Amino acid sequence: MSNIKLTIMTHEFCHEFFKGFQSDADIYMDMSKYNEYQYDKNKVDAYFETQQKTNRIVFLIMLDDKPIGEIKLKDIDYETKSCTLSIHLQNDLVKNKGYGTKAEKLAIDYAFNELHLNKVYADAVLKNERSQHVLEKVGFTLIRKDDTFMYYVIEK
Repeated sequence: MSNIKLTIMTHEFCHEFFKGFQSDADIYMDMSKYNEYQYDKNKVDAYFETQQKTNRIVFLIMLDDKPIGEIKLKDIDYETKSCTLSIHLQNDLVKNKGYGTKAEKLAIDYAFNELHLNKVYADAVLKNERSQHVLEKVGFTLIRKDDTFMYYVIEK
């Protein structure tokens, strides 16, 4: 497999990621909220700023030094030793190749071994079977579901 690594999101790489981004219909249960993505420098600048929070680490998934996805550890809580993982791959060209699986494993390892957390939560839209499959493949366990999401946890 090509070289997959995680790097902290920078302003420059954020723009590079979103220049090649395509919306994924599988993450919308309500298709009335789905829109084709169009790159907008000002919106990406604003997005980057909203991600700068003390309880969040945003990584870019890098394939041979090119950003192909973002993966976040958010809602980091050092008292409960937990956080929530989310991931978005850039477009269909980088899906179904194992890159997301590798990135999730790296992020979980970071949460457990660098942040010293004990639990990582994640969720997947009900119709996003690919995301559910990857979560289960890397070791997440389904803990509940509702009309929109399936909720998972992995413990150290």
